[in-house]
Amino acid sequence: MIDLNNPEVMFAFSAVQQAGLLVKQVQSEMVSSALTKDDRSPVTVADYASQALIAQRLFEAFPNDPLVGEEDATELRKPETRRVLEQVTRFVSQYTPNATPETVCEWIDRGNADPAHRFWTLDPIDGTKGFLRGDQYAVALALIVGGKVQIGVLGCPNLNNAYRPNPDGPGSLIIAVRGKGTWTTPLTAEGSYEPLSVSGLRDASQARLLRSFESGHTNASQIDEFAQVLGVEAEPVRMDSQGKYGVLAAGKGELLLRLLSPAKPNYKEKIWDQAAGSLVIEESGGKITDLHGKTLDFNAGKTLANNRGILASNASLHEQALKALRRIAA
Repeated sequence: MIDLNNPEVMFAFSAVQQAGLLVKQVQSEMVSSALTKDDRSPVTVADYASQALIAQRLFEAFPNDPLVGEEDATELRKPETRRVLEQVTRFVSQYTPNATPETVCEWIDRGNADPAHRFWTLDPIDGTKGFLRGDQYAVALALIVGGKVQIGVLGCPNLNNAYRPNPDGPGSLIIAVRGKGTWTTPLTAEGSYEPLSVSGLRDASQARLLRSFESGHTNASQIDEFAQVLGVEAEPVRMDSQGKYGVLAAGKGELLLRLLSPAKPNYKEKIWDQAAGSLVIEESGGKITDLHGKTLDFNAGKTLANNRGILASNASLHEQALKALRRIAA
């Protein structure tokens, strides 16, 4: 069982829980069917507010720990974005009453640190298009020490029991601690902690591929080719964000790929897009590597510079998947 008396675990749990509830409120208040296609203001507000809140909480709990986050406050400080800054401040102040526009910008910029021997990495909103659709997204926070992820927490406001989409439900907190397993509890923290375990499926034809709705960072046609080579007959599970890692950890899917988009052949994964989810997979009994079977290297800066793409699985199918990838030269 995860030790919630551990100060790092307790911080990660409470910070992601609060940020998850905050961004769910932003989504509820600002995302509607009347939202125009080009209006990204709701996810902008949620991104900044989430990072500000977690950065402030981290400074209180572990003031010497660097935070490597996705956002900085450069744009937010411009006069033309003053209204956005005021909205961010309003949401953050519900959890931190002393928040001002100036302090909010300072907190966000605490995420500008460089990786160190021990640091935290944050994706304040993973799955921005899912967020704007009123669908799936996640807050992802991880503690990395000596290049290894030690704690990974995903806050998934619209995902119940770590795998069931439900925008009206209590959401999920998915917590992985190295050597202690992967667990889930409602985002509201009003429930028990349930262990997560990957499926034991060995028949590749029945493997459920976890696929994104969006294809900006992957190669959808090559994933189709991969499925054909592997003989996959099962319907894929489509979902945005690192929530997919929770679904795989819960045994409700078996394979997840990040192939390189033809538009971005030299793309390197950002560490905040993979750190929390990678430990969620490993501690539930799964396996995660790059497309060549190499261990993910979180000791190479803000990207996985020494890796190429991502393959996550229930472990039983990993070697079969790597062989299929070699056949299509992914």
